[in-house]
Amino acid sequence: MDLAHDDDAFRAEVRAFLAEALPADLREKVARGLYLRRDDYVRWMKILHARGWAAPGWPLAHGGAGWTAAQAFVFENECAGIAPPVLPIGAAMVGPVLIAFGDEAQKARFLPPILAADELWCQGYSEPGAGSDLAALTTRAERDGDDYVVNGTKIWTSKAHWSDWMFALVRTSAEGRKQEGITCLLVDMTSPGILVEPIRILDGTHYFNQVVLTDVRVPAANRIGRAGEGWTIAKYLLEHERSGGSAEIGRAGRRLADMWDASAGLADPGRARAAVEIDLMTTRCTTERMLAQGAAGLDLGALSSLVKIRGSETNQRITELTAEALGYCAMPYSVEAYEQGGNVPAVGPRDANARMADFLECRKMSIWGGSNEIQRNVMAKRILGL
Repeated sequence: MDLAHDDDAFRAEVRAFLAEALPADLREKVARGLYLRRDDYVRWMKILHARGWAAPGWPLAHGGAGWTAAQAFVFENECAGIAPPVLPIGAAMVGPVLIAFGDEAQKARFLPPILAADELWCQGYSEPGAGSDLAALTTRAERDGDDYVVNGTKIWTSKAHWSDWMFALVRTSAEGRKQEGITCLLVDMTSPGILVEPIRILDGTHYFNQVVLTDVRVPAANRIGRAGEGWTIAKYLLEHERSGGSAEIGRAGRRLADMWDASAGLADPGRARAAVEIDLMTTRCTTERMLAQGAAGLDLGALSSLVKIRGSETNQRITELTAEALGYCAMPYSVEAYEQGGNVPAVGPRDANARMADFLECRKMSIWGGSNEIQRNVMAKRILGL
C-alpha cells in the first residue's frame, strides 16, 4: 500500500472539498483549539453526509463511502486539526457492529440516522469496577418478557450528555467464564431510569460522564447478536477502534507544527524536534503497514496494540514539549478562554491557552481504548508467548 503515491488524486480531492465546504467559523474554532459543541459536530457531519463521506469505512450498500483503508487514512490526516473530528461511536463503531452482527430490522432502523447525524451515540463499556478488565463488568440485564431490565453504572462515558443512544455491554448470565455472560444492548438515552452525571476532566471541560441505570427497560429487539455474544462483539469493535483513529497520526502532525512555532523556548530545540519527528514518522509507517495487512485480509496480531501505544505516547510527548517551550505562557490556563466568545485574552503565541488544554486532554490517550499497560500485555502474549 503506497499511501504517498497511489492516493495523490484523492488527497487533492479532499483538500479541495475542505477548502470549499468547511465553514469558516468551524475552521477557526478547530485551529484555535476552542471547545466544540454538539451543534458544531452535527453541522460538519451533515456536510459530510451530503457529500457521501459520513462513514468512510462502511460499504456502499449501506450508505458508506466505500473507501479503501488508505483513503480513509488520507481523509483523517487531511481533516485533522482543520475540521471537527467525526464523532466516532456512531459511524466508526456502532455502524460497523450493526453491519457485521445486526439483523435487517436493526440496520434499517439505526444506520440511516447515524449517517445523517440525526442520532448521536455513546459507548457504555467501562464501569467504576471494570475499566481495563472490562470482563469484570457488573451492570445486570434481567429478561422480563419482551424486555431486558437493566441496573448498573457506566463511567467515563464520552458525550453521554449529548447522546440519543448508548451501545452498552451488560451481564445477562453469571454462569461459566465471565466473558461468556456478556450481551450487547442498544439503549435509548431518553428511557426512564437513566441519570447522566457530568465528570469534568483536567482541562475543566465536560466531556465524560457517569451514567446510572435504574430499572431501565430495553426491548429485547435491541439486543445485538445472541445473548452472551457480547464479548465477541466487543473485541471486534475494539479492533476497529484501535486500528482506526486511536493513534491520531493526523492530529500529531498538526500538534508538531504548533510545537515548531514555540520550539525556540526549548533548551535544545533541534534535538527535541528531531526526536519527536522520528517518533511520528515511525508511528505513521507502522500504521500504514497495519492498514496494508488489514487490506490484504491478514491477521493484525499485536500491530493494533503497538500503533495505539506509539500513537498515544507520541501525541503526549509533542504536547508536553509544546507546553515546556511556551514556559510561563502555558501556565495561566483559563476554561473561559477555551470557549467561543470568551473575554479572557490569549496569553503568549498561537493561543497558548489552547495548547495547555491540548496537553491536558492528551493525558487520557494512554488510557482510552484499553490502557497502554493492557496493550503491552497483549503484545507480550501475542509476540513473546508469555
